[in-house]
Amino acid sequence: MKNAIILHGGPSKEEYYDPKSPSMSNAHWLPWLQGQLLKHDIPTATPEVPWSFDRNWAVWNREVERFEIGPETILVGHSTGSGFFVKYLSIHKDLKVDKVVLVAPWLDPDHEHTKNFFDDFEIDPDFVLRTKGVTIFNSDNDQESVQKTVKILKDKVKNLKYQEFHNYGHFCFEDMKTDKFPELLKVILE
Repeated sequence: MKNAIILHGGPSKEEYYDPKSPSMSNAHWLPWLQGQLLKHDIPTATPEVPWSFDRNWAVWNREVERFEIGPETILVGHSTGSGFFVKYLSIHKDLKVDKVVLVAPWLDPDHEHTKNFFDDFEIDPDFVLRTKGVTIFNSDNDQESVQKTVKILKDKVKNLKYQEFHNYGHFCFEDMKTDKFPELLKVILE
């Protein structure tokens, strides 16, 4: 049976603990997308990674692996969540999944924040072959580290699909001015 996992990004410590901000799995377009997929009979999980600002691989991995991941699983990552899925699929070379969408993918290309979160693996240039397609969503005005990550992925990974958006920033509510993301839903359901 088809299912989906939507994985949030890694916030700053201040945002993580801000009582006025929603939890990461309930921020931006994630709840809207989960609801839309459920309405299309696709059970959808949005794991909440505790202390996600710390970017501890074991913690992120444990939270994601609570859910079934198999040939019919759709993976959607935002920012660090996208980078997580790139690493996860690169190190699990026997794993096959459905579609993968990497929204504003981030691999900490300048090694500023992640304390080995992304330093201990090689990107598998063929991981797309074990999916039903991988699409990158990138905005022309996202931060430089995301632009560097997108370039790394486009240079190293074969058969990626790419969609560029104008003025969507980091695909956060503050940038998009909406919690709806129909373009993402369309790619998933195609």
